[in-house]
Amino acid sequence: MDFQFDARTEKLRARLGTFLEECVHPAEAVHAEQVAAAGDPWARSPVLAELKAEARRRGLWNLFLPDPRYGAGLTNLQYAPLAELTGRSPHLAPEAVNCAAPDTGNMELLAEFGSEAQRDRWLKPLLEGEIRSAFCMTEPEVASSDATNIATRIVRDGDSYVIDGRKWWSSGAMDPRCEIFIVMGKTDPGADRHRQQSMILVPRDTPGVTVRRGMTVFGYSDAPHGGHAEIDFTGVRVPAENLVGAEGAGFAIAQARLGPGRIHHCMRLVGMAERALELLCRRANQRIAFGRPLAEQGVVREWIAESRVRIEQARLLVLKTAWLMDTVGNKGAHTEIQAIKIATPAMAEWVIDKAIQGYGGAGVSQDTPLAGLWAQARTLRLADGPDEVHRSSLAKRELRRWA
Repeated sequence: MDFQFDARTEKLRARLGTFLEECVHPAEAVHAEQVAAAGDPWARSPVLAELKAEARRRGLWNLFLPDPRYGAGLTNLQYAPLAELTGRSPHLAPEAVNCAAPDTGNMELLAEFGSEAQRDRWLKPLLEGEIRSAFCMTEPEVASSDATNIATRIVRDGDSYVIDGRKWWSSGAMDPRCEIFIVMGKTDPGADRHRQQSMILVPRDTPGVTVRRGMTVFGYSDAPHGGHAEIDFTGVRVPAENLVGAEGAGFAIAQARLGPGRIHHCMRLVGMAERALELLCRRANQRIAFGRPLAEQGVVREWIAESRVRIEQARLLVLKTAWLMDTVGNKGAHTEIQAIKIATPAMAEWVIDKAIQGYGGAGVSQDTPLAGLWAQARTLRLADGPDEVHRSSLAKRELRRWA
């Protein structure tokens, strides 16, 4: 692969970097103050709306969608350095450019599998940033790391489907602008274990939908991802045309959705680690302890050197994966997608942890972004499949080569 970014990527990279420096980073403290003043951790901040308007004005919008009918038409390899930049401010930058999870995955799902009517009704306002969406897959009563365990029922009744079940960690559902849920459940429990599930669109205001509570992540609201909710679906009736794709296709659709989602998370994690390392270096140069700067302490230099090595390793693997997804498709890049999902969150967690250590008490406080960055990195060792599931699957693939 060619490691040189093309001219379009470099142009967008420069424009996005300027947007971050001029607009996003200065808005971080303002955003936190506005949310705190609202008294609701999932409240919308006026400054975020301003950032979104400015991003659109600068042509920084829907960068993640490779289909030019819907997005910027960038390849995965072109998008990778841009997503990395947004990871430097994960609470604001991804949504500011309409590239925030879970909407990204939901838009990709609707673009690939949705009917024309579903795309008109839900994809268009998502692309415009007018609404947000939620993805309802995980359940509290089953081990959802094995998606075939999912127990929520989706039962055909005439020209409708009736949904009953409970979901949690439904990303996006706490955002006050969330209007549509993509729900995964079982339509045929007697079918092959990977053909039992289907996906269906449920408008938030449908009778029988009850958002029980918001789920916090290490005490954080995780508002950048629209928050996470526990939701009851009790006798929820929606038209049959709300089914996404065919009955029994839900598991395959979920896997198709999660592949790009996993690499997008990893792209942003590299940016999170880069920002943590920058903050550590600034702290090390400025802070005096025991008569000399932290930068002169051997252990701190060890952290910095090891951080650079780990970041570069992860970035190269992410770029290789993006290149493979572009050239041989998501299935052809399956091994690498699993590898980056294992390696990149662990890398970012390690680097951010060392930056926190360098800042001491300030590192775990609200005065730096480090605590929030660490919580996100640690969470991504669970989200979109826990490390152990990816390791097991990756090992099986490797063993088959030599069976």
